[in-house]
Amino acid sequence: MKYESIPNSLFIKNREKFMAQMRPKSIAVFNSNDIYPISADSTMPFQQHRDIFYLSGADQEETILVLFPDAVDKKHREVLFVRETNEHIAVWEGAKLTKEQATAVTGIKTVYWLSDFDKVFFDLMTEADTVYFNTNEHYRQAVETQTREDRFIEWCKEKYPAHQTAKSNPILQEIRGVKEPEEIELMQYACNITEKGFRRVLGFVRPGAWEYEIEAEYLHEFIRNRSRGFAYTPIIASGNNANVLHYIENNQQCQEGDLILMDVGAEYANYSSDMTRTIPVNGRFTKRQKEVYNAVLLVKNEATKLLVPGTLWAEYHKEVGKIMTSELLGLGLLDKADVQNENPEWPAYKKYFMHGTSHHIGLDTHDYGALKTPMKANMVFTVEPGIYIPEEKMGVRLEDDVVIRDKGEPFNLMRHIPIEAEEIEELMQA
Repeated sequence: MKYESIPNSLFIKNREKFMAQMRPKSIAVFNSNDIYPISADSTMPFQQHRDIFYLSGADQEETILVLFPDAVDKKHREVLFVRETNEHIAVWEGAKLTKEQATAVTGIKTVYWLSDFDKVFFDLMTEADTVYFNTNEHYRQAVETQTREDRFIEWCKEKYPAHQTAKSNPILQEIRGVKEPEEIELMQYACNITEKGFRRVLGFVRPGAWEYEIEAEYLHEFIRNRSRGFAYTPIIASGNNANVLHYIENNQQCQEGDLILMDVGAEYANYSSDMTRTIPVNGRFTKRQKEVYNAVLLVKNEATKLLVPGTLWAEYHKEVGKIMTSELLGLGLLDKADVQNENPEWPAYKKYFMHGTSHHIGLDTHDYGALKTPMKANMVFTVEPGIYIPEEKMGVRLEDDVVIRDKGEPFNLMRHIPIEAEEIEELMQA
């Protein structure tokens, strides 16, 4: 891993929060991700399953975490299983965690080799009544590949049919959504790397540049600052490409007079940042471009103020819609008749702003977190309104990552990243 080591006190706290919500005489199991194949002997770069990382900090394949707060033997209340390492593996793949290193990373004192799992797990299951399975219930999930977690669940149900089952996900949705100070610090670091990439790009973009060249400039800056790279597939969308919400081809040339929408973010230590900025290819906004840009900026700033403890996510989006409607009327994109005759299920503003304003962010870009209950302090949300006008070949979106606080306005993790139109122009002309 490129990132600096994380104090294991974070993972100890996270496990304590999870175990505090487990049923009596229950056991919870978390598996690492597979290394996914491409073809022949090629594989995707390994990325750890965010749940086992959140609870342990173990960032290695073929790892299993077992939590059993009521285990008779205290040493089995937290158990980590890791792949046994040897000299051959060290030469061909690089050294894996020793038991001592695994304890140092995770704070878990009991570490076994993975080959011992069946025997140890059988012994623990004789004491347990319920087993927690870690199924993916994120509201945007669309997973078709069978995961290591899926295979474990199938095996466990067949091997231990008399045990009751429970879901880890509701607990994880609640506790992962509220960040610890250490997590916010890691996310701030990811945002700081993103800032460096953006400032680099401001000095690079010019008419004739290619979208993929801009993508490369970001990637260069991210990696040289200890990031693995992009937290998600980057969007570098010039001109009318900005009106395709998930445009990822990044293969067109930037033209004089166009805007370019860049939705990018660096990851750091598996934590995501998520930034969107829209800049003029030639370094100067036209009058109309600046009008639209400033309208989006106003909506972003006003929406940010609404992210306070007690806010309901669904009601928040309705309020943002009202603010956006006012701005679209001012821009002449809507008239009063459009608003008066709108469909409540698809308000008039949705013609130009068709996506949501905010989502949780953390270990996942679209992170776990409660959405049907009131917002809490230390939740971290994106704020990302946009206005998309295909007939004018223009799309503007602006996005920051903000932390909800007990009192006062949210804390903007991207407060140092240029966003005012005049500052963008000044930096591009420097």
